[in-house]
Amino acid sequence: MRAAFAVLAVTAVAAPAAAVLSPLAQAGAGGAGARGASSHEVVLKGLRFHPSAITINPGESVTWVWEDGDIEHNVTGGNFRSRTQAHGSFTVRFTHAGTFNYRCTIHEGMVGKVIVR
Repeated sequence: MRAAFAVLAVTAVAAPAAAVLSPLAQAGAGGAGARGASSHEVVLKGLRFHPSAITINPGESVTWVWEDGDIEHNVTGGNFRSRTQAHGSFTVRFTHAGTFNYRCTIHEGMVGKVIVR
C-alpha cells in the first residue's frame, strides 16, 4: 500500500506551469521553499530516469532534470505531474515516508520510484 504524502512545493522551470493535481502547491521558477534541506537529482536521458530508484528522507526534494535532447518527457506520479517538456526541471518535496512510483506517460518502460524512509 502506498503511503499518503504531502508535497510542500513544486517548481517547473523553462515554461509556464501546467495544471497539477492536489495536494500540490505550485511555485514559479525559483519559487521560495522549492528545495528542502537536501535535494536529490534524477536525470531524464536515453529514454530512462537516472537513477531509476532513489532513497531520500522526509522533507527532502527530488529534482528531475531533462537532458535528452529535444525528446519530450513528463514525470507523472500518484499526486504529482510535470508538464510535458524537452528541457528544464521539475522539483517535488516529499514530507512522508513511503514508496512513490512515477513514470513518463509518453514512453512505455520509462519508470522510476522515490523511496522516502
